[in-house]
Amino acid sequence: MDLNQMIDTIAKESGIGIKSVKSTVELLDEGNTVPFIARYRKEVTGTLDENQIRTIQERLAYLRNLEERKTEVIRLIAEQDKLTEELEKSILAATKLQEVEDLYRPYKQKRRTRATMAKEKGLEPLAAYLMSLPVKGNPEEEAAPFVDAEKGVHTVEEALQGAMDIVAEMVSDDPDVRKWIRKQTLQQGLIQVEKKEDEESEKNVYEMYYQYSEPVKRIVPHRILAVNRGEKEGILKVKLEVDTAPITQFLTKKFIPRQTVAASYLESALEDGYKRLIAPAVEREVRNELTETAEEQAIHIFAENLRQLLLQAPVKGKMVLGLDPAYRTGCKFAVVDETGKLHKVGVVYPTPPANKVEEAKRILKDVIQTYQIDIVVIGNGTASRETEEFVANMLKEIEKEIFYIIVSEAGASVYSASKLAGEEFPDLDVAERSAVSIARRLQDPLAELVKIDPKSIGVGQYQHDVSQTRLADSLQFVVESAVNYVGVDVNTASPSLLQYVSGVSKQVAKNIVKLREETGKFTSRAQLKKVPRLGDKTYEQCIGFLRVMDGKNPLDKTPIHPESYDKVAKLLELLHIQPVEIGSPEAKEKLQTVHLADMAAKLEIGEPTLKDILDSLLRPGRDPRDELPKPLLMKDVLTIEDLKVGMELQGTVRNVVDFGAFIDIGLKNDGLVHISKLSGKFVKHPLDVVSVGQIVTVWVTEIDVKKMRVGLSMVPPTS
Repeated sequence: MDLNQMIDTIAKESGIGIKSVKSTVELLDEGNTVPFIARYRKEVTGTLDENQIRTIQERLAYLRNLEERKTEVIRLIAEQDKLTEELEKSILAATKLQEVEDLYRPYKQKRRTRATMAKEKGLEPLAAYLMSLPVKGNPEEEAAPFVDAEKGVHTVEEALQGAMDIVAEMVSDDPDVRKWIRKQTLQQGLIQVEKKEDEESEKNVYEMYYQYSEPVKRIVPHRILAVNRGEKEGILKVKLEVDTAPITQFLTKKFIPRQTVAASYLESALEDGYKRLIAPAVEREVRNELTETAEEQAIHIFAENLRQLLLQAPVKGKMVLGLDPAYRTGCKFAVVDETGKLHKVGVVYPTPPANKVEEAKRILKDVIQTYQIDIVVIGNGTASRETEEFVANMLKEIEKEIFYIIVSEAGASVYSASKLAGEEFPDLDVAERSAVSIARRLQDPLAELVKIDPKSIGVGQYQHDVSQTRLADSLQFVVESAVNYVGVDVNTASPSLLQYVSGVSKQVAKNIVKLREETGKFTSRAQLKKVPRLGDKTYEQCIGFLRVMDGKNPLDKTPIHPESYDKVAKLLELLHIQPVEIGSPEAKEKLQTVHLADMAAKLEIGEPTLKDILDSLLRPGRDPRDELPKPLLMKDVLTIEDLKVGMELQGTVRNVVDFGAFIDIGLKNDGLVHISKLSGKFVKHPLDVVSVGQIVTVWVTEIDVKKMRVGLSMVPPTS
């Protein structure tokens, strides 16, 4: 398969036009990044989005890997002088790696098997005799000449058994046989799960699987991962069962199509080949395929949740008091100003065992007054709800209206113990750094969360049970996508944020910050060309995503790429707008009169690019997150005893999984909205209805005070 055939294959699979696929492949091969192509090469790709471009990138890598493997397999078989024209054609025609491996299997160097030992004893001709389906003669008589004590064949029975071993392995290695049985197993097989005998476990999370059975074709991804985990922990026993009658019928029809005196021996060989060699291998393959599908789904959910979490609306222009709750060691607090700068850290002990409530109130009231705090941010970890109750009561005693909010502190401890946090706050202890991180998560979730390994952020399902390499690749793409979608202020961004900008490496990110610290703020995008190791290609890829907010050129604070500045100058000239007027009501009024097709022709520019330019000029310095709903701020605490079935509440979506969504309604544990209660209509997947960070209205459907569980519904109760 040459490159044109690969492009044709990708186009057919994805439904994307061949021209768009070809152009995208060329751009990727030239070293362009996905965000750059999606944003600044729309005319070339036919306005493909990032996900479509990434799909092309991944499929291209797979097909190239497939071709490399085909070449390698053909070489390995040819070295054995066993490559036929027909076999080579079959290998070259394969569309999946599994097909290539199936075709290579008969020629693969194996460890010593029963069949290889039988071949060493010279029994291949006897196996060939059995496979020739003789209609006359006696197999025992044919086997007699192969009895040879020196070769280890002592009886006729041993000779025939060796021949059957060879037949069994030959049947097992047949690619068509494996393909048919694999398909049959996928369509008709059953996953059987039970508790391991004498296995006592405190984990009753697997209780529903102690006696469980489900068709392979119907089992949903999250159940596959749950069963896999239970098996890995030694609590569950899992096997795949399939009706062998159709398989026996298929093998018999294929290998014994007519009457033969060797029928009984061949039937035994076919049964042995299936039970001993094919069935265990196919079970592994089918379970691996199920696991891969489940992992892809889990990774997809994690990625979608992460994207929504990163793109939550920032709370700007507020003085924030961050609290990292704890019991014995006390609640560490941090005061952070509107720019994210740290002003003060400390510790109070309002929770057990110290219970120094009045002292904590006095200290924090003084902090709130001194720094004119607007919002108190509480981490949702240990002692969170006790701290929330303390804060709610304290705020009632303050005349100024101050709200509080609980944020997820997932990953805060990972960040605070990291080398990065140590460099940022060398004089703070781990818990104090966590308090700073918690405060900043409200102010700018994206800038703070990029400092943390995405796997530690705590959204998704079974993230520790999936391929960590694939998960890391997917999450890396999501973070890069989010960062480039928002854009980065080059004068305030940390190296952690800059390294996710299109084309920017970790070293270049550090070099940008170093130059900024040495020479002062950047006043133009062009100055970034002076950054060590930031060459022409990197500049081209990154510069449109970097913003200089108070620079000499007003275009430097927009997503407009410098390669289009001359076109923008001509546009402004035609509309009689001075550069300094960009963003003014007069300029906006003139820009809104532009006829897209006519102006694109005058400027000799594509309509998609012109549309992006106009959007950027209408809202220079815009943060797309500002248009999203703000986080849900609170004034008072809620307990499970306050709830009644049918009560209407507002909550924040904390996590979305296959079977529903977890909603923070202000209790210690999040409430669950099952997928069946997300909407009055059929919901294929919860992600189609809700997303992490979304504010939703819910109704209480069930309350379990003992287990501290609350069932919720997003469907209004019928009166």
